[in-house]
Amino acid sequence: MAEKKSKRDSIGMDLKGCRTNNGFVQNEDILEKDPDPGSPMDSPQHCSMGILGPGELDFKDIQPYAGMPKEVLFHFSGQARYRVPREVLFWLTLAAVLVLTAGTIAMIAVSPKCLDWWQAGPMYQIYPRSFKDSDQDGNGDLKGIQDKLDYITTLNIKTVWITSFYKSSLKDFRHGIVDFREIDPIFGTMKDFENLVAAIHDRGLKLIIDFIPNHTSDKHAWFQWSRTRTGKYADYYIWHNCSHENGITTPPNNWLSVYGNSSWHFDDLRNQCYFHQFTKEQPDLNFRNPDVQEEIKEIIQFWLSKGVDGFSFEAVKFLLEAKHLRDEIQVNKTQIPDTVTHYAELYHDFTTTQVGMHDIVRSLRQTMDQHSREPGRYRFMGTEAYGDSIDRTMMYYGLPFIQEADFPFNDYLTRLDSPFGNSVFEVITSWMKHLPEGKWPNWMDTLLSKSPMQWDNSSNAGFSEGNHTWLPTSTDYYTVNVAVQKAQPRSALTLYQELSSLRANELLLSRGWFCYVRTDSPYVVYTREMNGIDRVFLVVLNFGESSLLNLKEIISNIPTRVRIKLSTNSTKKGSEVDTQAIALGKGEGLIFEYNTKTLLHQQADIRDRCFVSSRACYFSVLNILHSLC
Repeated sequence: MAEKKSKRDSIGMDLKGCRTNNGFVQNEDILEKDPDPGSPMDSPQHCSMGILGPGELDFKDIQPYAGMPKEVLFHFSGQARYRVPREVLFWLTLAAVLVLTAGTIAMIAVSPKCLDWWQAGPMYQIYPRSFKDSDQDGNGDLKGIQDKLDYITTLNIKTVWITSFYKSSLKDFRHGIVDFREIDPIFGTMKDFENLVAAIHDRGLKLIIDFIPNHTSDKHAWFQWSRTRTGKYADYYIWHNCSHENGITTPPNNWLSVYGNSSWHFDDLRNQCYFHQFTKEQPDLNFRNPDVQEEIKEIIQFWLSKGVDGFSFEAVKFLLEAKHLRDEIQVNKTQIPDTVTHYAELYHDFTTTQVGMHDIVRSLRQTMDQHSREPGRYRFMGTEAYGDSIDRTMMYYGLPFIQEADFPFNDYLTRLDSPFGNSVFEVITSWMKHLPEGKWPNWMDTLLSKSPMQWDNSSNAGFSEGNHTWLPTSTDYYTVNVAVQKAQPRSALTLYQELSSLRANELLLSRGWFCYVRTDSPYVVYTREMNGIDRVFLVVLNFGESSLLNLKEIISNIPTRVRIKLSTNSTKKGSEVDTQAIALGKGEGLIFEYNTKTLLHQQADIRDRCFVSSRACYFSVLNILHSLC
């Protein structure tokens, strides 16, 4: 009790006349020295302390100072002039945190989904054998692609898409794979591929590659083991008994190859027929065998581990065939069965798009998703569904809660024999009307020619420095090549660069509504517009002869004069035209730009002709997108 009393009493010191402690602690050795007589420390101005009585604290005339004991601090902190500002500051800070938190949550809630890398720009498809030869053997290769990456970036390309480069036979443009984990020697080595992937990523680009899971080459080790019924490989392919006498095979049914004639071929080693949807050198894998599915998934994982950003899965509609062997129905039922040899002469109800096929594609999607968990590393999945109806094609997008392909590749425009306004409109609107909500459309001009790329007017069009090329170069390469087009301000290459740059920099083109406004003429006319932006892009494509177009008849509220943003005729770029009489040349395309407060997709009479993949509105004050449209 005496010790506690002593501590309490020691607080009650009269501090009047003491020097202020500015927060510095003096050296202990100095404090312990006895002051010299007559030194300033003996002066009254320093510190004359008086000990107060027990329980007495005298704060009269004392101001706050650094290093004050807590009892003194508590004396001042409890005063209103210190307490009130402190409490106000606390509550203001708390309110600010709550407001910021609520604002962040609200921002996230109303923000539309960001575009992923595969939505942000065009994909550039490369047939590697015809792109650029780096070793003078006449064949394009992986090093050649790497040498031309700078050119690709000038096109505002976001994704490089390389078609099949696996070790393969020469059948069907190398779609008969001998080894899914090897690079074909004519294209280079695995090291060349790894260097190419690194170079692509260094430029901020992505890489997708072809993958053909439906079949292999008949030279593949799996097939050779299957022929001899070796272990699990015995059922890796589709085998059935068939008769083979005097060199003549009687197949199990009338199923036909895509290239014509029976899709069954007799193997004299196994003494059975195997099934092939394409050439006889490309036997179909048996996807009803779980081991086959697991093999394919492991191959996908192999290439993803190499840095590939996605795949284009080809021929997926052929993955399964009916278990039964019933004949497929003839298109012309009166045709003599023995004369039915062309693929188009049968309805392929038992050999394409079978029940369970989409389950396999979804399982491939799940394999891709396992490698998409890192931020910024989403793995793209596209499917090729050539020849399917629009309803069947849309099934590859998946279901509302079951993801499948990011999109099936849309080649419908390339199927048109002679593009015309009405037929082009039919293709566009058919796709958009059937597109599932929230899914992303796509449009492609497939590779129609595989002759070597024409880089300049030097020997072999700059494609190869060798003595020959695997295919002859086109005869027009001297005047039609990349180098010439680069130097021409009005070239097709320049126009493409301007178009791709416009798309990359305009929300109207990447996120806006698509509204078509003309359907009964040689013209294709549509707008791109967006809530919150008072500008509109109007696209006019003329698939007919030269003519005059009155846009006022089509869009009543269009201004009398509009500016040409871009044109296939570069001399018109930037000029203004009268919307009541626009002169269009044969095959000409124009993009107009004008200001308006009345957007077409907001008008009841045209709303059903407007489409958007993901709703987004622009808020100019904060320069942000939101979904409260």
